[in-house]
Amino acid sequence: MPDWYPELLASVAAHVSTGHRRAVSAANAELLMTYWSIGKEILGRQHEEGWGTRVVDRLSADLKTRFPSAKGFSPRNLKYMRAFATAWPDRTTVQRSIAQLPWRHHIALLEKLDDADLRLWYAAAALERGWSRDVLAHQIAGRFHERAGRAVTNFASVLQDERSDLAQQATRDPYLFDFIGTTESWRERELEENLVEHVGKFLLELGQGFAFLGRQVRLELGGDEFSCDLLFYHVELRCYVVIELKAVDFDPAFLGQLGLYMAVVDDRLAREGDKPTIGLLLCRTKKNVVAEYALRGYRAPIGVAEWTTAITTSLPEEFSSSLPSVAELESELSIAPVGDPSPEVPRTGPAVRPR
Repeated sequence: MPDWYPELLASVAAHVSTGHRRAVSAANAELLMTYWSIGKEILGRQHEEGWGTRVVDRLSADLKTRFPSAKGFSPRNLKYMRAFATAWPDRTTVQRSIAQLPWRHHIALLEKLDDADLRLWYAAAALERGWSRDVLAHQIAGRFHERAGRAVTNFASVLQDERSDLAQQATRDPYLFDFIGTTESWRERELEENLVEHVGKFLLELGQGFAFLGRQVRLELGGDEFSCDLLFYHVELRCYVVIELKAVDFDPAFLGQLGLYMAVVDDRLAREGDKPTIGLLLCRTKKNVVAEYALRGYRAPIGVAEWTTAITTSLPEEFSSSLPSVAELESELSIAPVGDPSPEVPRTGPAVRPR
């Protein structure tokens, strides 16, 4: 083969891949419009004639007879089509806003949300972030719309506009760690271990773009060793992210500790092209006004948020009392850190688990 053949193969393969994606997307949009039209027809007839479930059952049986190789015409799915048309009475909304979302995603939206604006919000988020149906259902249950981009930060004043918006949207408040359970014997170190053990779910909660590098990462400075709780790299922001976990209420003094870790990471780990490290302090509770004033004295980009193991409708100020006690936290903080003693943390390899 000539030297240029690999380039030809790559180009043709890209065309095939792009064409396949467009075909799948077009087929999905056509399927949704078909389902919407069927639901609209059923809905209209039902309103005019006042018939009930028996007609839907008969319609399902007759459609299966007429189209034996076709799937998706069970009585239950026909009822979902009717609910789909009821939820989106305007055909253009389906065509322009949500036609690219798979049918199973729409079923989740219909089952779990009554508000049309919220359905649109979650549909757009699922498309933008590439959520599976199960992830979409999980985010709805965790009231993601109430937590996205809500951390108290100084990003607007210390980052460029485009990075500021992206970094802010990458935050949550509170962070939901419902996948680790609740016990009265928790300690901060055990919290870290549980988050790392469930790193896939942890990365899901953190959001798109995070790559996990390690926990209790040792940082050497002037002959002394320090360790940050959790270290990540954000692919879109192109920077390291240092996360410090606290099982107590927010204290402005915590910011100094986090700022030190961020400065060392910038100096010892960051490479050419990396943006300044971002810090994220996760506490049991905080007062927003205190966090806002505390952050005014820092030029490094830092966010402060709460973490919890359960989300309730009212999002109360005080969460479960089964969280670690102050005494347990202080005891754990005195324990020597574990991990690789080298400050050089690899950006690739088995330790990095991209989102």
